[in-house]
Amino acid sequence: MSNIMPTYNRKPVSFVRGDGVYLYDIKGKKYLDALCGLAVTSLGHSHPVIAQTIEDQSKKLIHTSNAFQISSQEKLAKRLCQLTGMENAFFCNSGAESVEAAIKIARRYGHEHNFDNPKIVVMSNSFHGRTMGAMSATGNENSHNAFGPILDGIIRVKFNDIEEISHAIDSHSDIAAILLEPIQGEGGIISCDYNYLQELRKICDQHKILLMADEVQSGFCRTGRWFSYQHAKIIPDVVMVAKALGNGIPVGACLARGEAANMLKAGMHGSTFGGNYLSTSVGLKILDIMRDESICEHVIKISKIMNNEMELKLKKLNSVSDIRIYGMMIGIELSHNCTDLVVKALEKGLVLNVTKEKIIRLLPPLICNEEQILKIVEIIEQLIIENYE
Repeated sequence: MSNIMPTYNRKPVSFVRGDGVYLYDIKGKKYLDALCGLAVTSLGHSHPVIAQTIEDQSKKLIHTSNAFQISSQEKLAKRLCQLTGMENAFFCNSGAESVEAAIKIARRYGHEHNFDNPKIVVMSNSFHGRTMGAMSATGNENSHNAFGPILDGIIRVKFNDIEEISHAIDSHSDIAAILLEPIQGEGGIISCDYNYLQELRKICDQHKILLMADEVQSGFCRTGRWFSYQHAKIIPDVVMVAKALGNGIPVGACLARGEAANMLKAGMHGSTFGGNYLSTSVGLKILDIMRDESICEHVIKISKIMNNEMELKLKKLNSVSDIRIYGMMIGIELSHNCTDLVVKALEKGLVLNVTKEKIIRLLPPLICNEEQILKIVEIIEQLIIENYE
């Protein structure tokens, strides 16, 4: 009997080594990783420069309290603000923690504007994490049932529907923030329209509402831009990041600008491990690699290859109802439940994920080459034909 709480539906494989886009199990079997830890190891496994950075920093200093200056944290905050258009950063350990910080910013912003019960507008079908505040903001109400009462002041609207936003604002005079994923990952790789984001920006400016973008899964070159909201040429007021920022080292950040950047004062929020020397040194190195190796440009190139190959091989299949590709965020929606494909893909040496029961979700490493992209599509084509056609 395992001493681990049964919070995960674990698959019958244990990986012991990684190298680039590949994983190896205890028997030495090789797997092409098309999930990279849910958009975490975007630069691949055991990256030699990242590994060296971890080794070098761990020999000098891993952690001190945030009661003291941390030089690498200051440097990483500056870099992230330059990339996002934000003014300052709060460092934490995960995407869920970055969302929690954003919720606190929104709540205090509302109180500063004399709202007794500040409201946050969130989207249907969204996912923001499993901590209490992040779960409350998540659009899947089934996830709330066992843990109620959830956080008060949450208004749910249909994703990508500007009329519902307008109706919510007309119905509530105490909305402090609108929180959304520009591309819903757990929800099935569903993107909002760019003009929707642009309209949201205008509405938020008009009504003095914070626009908060959850870029935890879609950030750091995954869609071909540093952050997915940049495709719409807008700048949010708050941005949440994590995952690929550490390539496996736990690190997250909540970034803010304007009035939102001044909401959290000393003693109002904190994190024991957030922004320590190890995580921020790794984060800095990852940003260097992504910049120096032109990862965003590479993603645009391999995304076109992925799209062309899927159009050729998968679109014609009867079981495939839709294919959604945004850089290296890919959703292949089937007409029926396909959760069994996760294990069947492992048998063929491919790591993938199924979300919403019938959507194959791919989040490959951003360093994949053409041969590896073609192999991913080849195996998925085989899986669908063998099991559903």
